[in-house]
Amino acid sequence: MIRLGVNIDHVATLRQARRTAYPSVLEAAALCEQAGAHGITVHLREDRRHIQDADLYALRESLATRMNLEMANNPDIVAVALDVKPDEVCMVPERREELTTEGGLDVAGQRDSLAPVVADLRRAGVTVSMFIDPEPRQVEASAAIGAPCVELHTGAYAERSGAGREAELERLMIAARLAREAGLQVNAGHGLNLENLGPVLRLPGLDTLNIGHSIVCRAIFTGLERAVAEMLERISK
Repeated sequence: MIRLGVNIDHVATLRQARRTAYPSVLEAAALCEQAGAHGITVHLREDRRHIQDADLYALRESLATRMNLEMANNPDIVAVALDVKPDEVCMVPERREELTTEGGLDVAGQRDSLAPVVADLRRAGVTVSMFIDPEPRQVEASAAIGAPCVELHTGAYAERSGAGREAELERLMIAARLAREAGLQVNAGHGLNLENLGPVLRLPGLDTLNIGHSIVCRAIFTGLERAVAEMLERISK
């Protein structure tokens, strides 16, 4: 069974647009869990553009499933992670000027700085994943620094079509096979939606898909009728 982790960052993005208390990320997480999600993913960015520190602590107390924290290798964020102790951490690259995470983490080029962080998190009982582009050297580096899991970045696959997409799918297939041969858990995510997901489900040993943006976007429409009805009901009272 392939598990689904739902990223609720963009529920927080909507909240932070007005600095209000709503929409509630706790309510969003609970609804995802009620619908059958196997876990909840959040990204605590250095600039705190969506998820806030307080969200992590509140979610840690309220979640019935697994909590997956995406984070950069930043001392302040690492300290928060070690305090919150999510079930899982996914190490990602981060640039303040980017709209969202662009590309995978260069584990091969950052082994010396990443290895001690991986060790500290694992000692705290946290499963650690590396968010990487589907490149053999990144898979090998992830295993070498002691990460038990990789999350393959599917962004390039999602952005392309035709022969370009097929080529990216093959890169993902090769990386997944290498990861499994190295004894690593294989997760995947970024840019996936109902239309492009199918072929990714064939990745060897795929354990978990982490999907957020497309789910939140679709929820605007599939959940909109009920939201309007509730507002009309409230107005009529």
